[in-house]
Amino acid sequence: MAMAAWKRAGVCLTAAAVVVGLAGCQDGDGGGKKSADTSGSAAQTQNEAAEVLQAAFEKTSEAKSSKVRMTMTMPAGLEGGGTMEMSGVQGWDPAVLDVTMKGSALTAGAPDGPQQTRMIMVDGVMYMDMGAEQAAQMDGKRWMKMDFKAVADASGDPEVQKQMAGGLENMNQDPAQQLALLLGSPNLKHVGPEKVDGVQTEHYKGTLTIEEMVDANKALEGMFSEAEREQLVANMKKTGLKGYDTEVWVDEDDYPAKMVVGMTTAQGTMKMTAHYSDYGAKAEVQAPPAGETFDFMELMKELESLGAGSAA
Repeated sequence: MAMAAWKRAGVCLTAAAVVVGLAGCQDGDGGGKKSADTSGSAAQTQNEAAEVLQAAFEKTSEAKSSKVRMTMTMPAGLEGGGTMEMSGVQGWDPAVLDVTMKGSALTAGAPDGPQQTRMIMVDGVMYMDMGAEQAAQMDGKRWMKMDFKAVADASGDPEVQKQMAGGLENMNQDPAQQLALLLGSPNLKHVGPEKVDGVQTEHYKGTLTIEEMVDANKALEGMFSEAEREQLVANMKKTGLKGYDTEVWVDEDDYPAKMVVGMTTAQGTMKMTAHYSDYGAKAEVQAPPAGETFDFMELMKELESLGAGSAA
């Protein structure tokens, strides 16, 4: 495999990691009360807002899937920085994803690479479509396969394995579970009624410190000792991460229509804006044919055998 193709693969994988990681932090959206309940009235109290979002938690849990249209903006100082647009379908319980991605974060460092790519995630495995040029170089194999558990196991490092397991748990959390993070905010606020994509919604917002986010994240329960939890928080703070600002717009059916999450880092603010629709539509996501895939771990072994001096 030519090194130039590997560079393009690396860019795609970096972008995908950003997408999956942010989706894990931000999938969740809240449901709400009917617009008539609040129109022309005083803003709801924090307890009333929590009740609304709790109702949304329950309603969204039952849906198990939705269409998603997401835009992420990442500071240029971060690897994969730039803008990423993603649209497609996602499902939870079980966690699946089938989306098309495009944007400057995808093409950064590889301007000759594909301008957009498709990503599929199913059974804890991610597949990236590397395009026709890749297929020509790899006997028709255009899909790069990345098995997160296999990557963790191959590291031989218990800490890496634990972190990867936590990451998979986060990806397996459905939007309702992510909404539970927002419910952990001590300062929930009802902003007021707004229209989103032509639909009447109610707008809510809240913030979480790093400590509050870790405490509210059920995926981390039982995985870290108190000392390890403190180290995790310290490591996150070292990156310059200040906390999470979350906004959600809930439609009249108690489903999140839109969500915005901002994360302030030393390099700048990472922002994700997601629009959701068609809740409950079946998410039929299938892995690409085995004959059209090549394994990320095998690729890494190939690169090691080529040595650092291989030319692009």
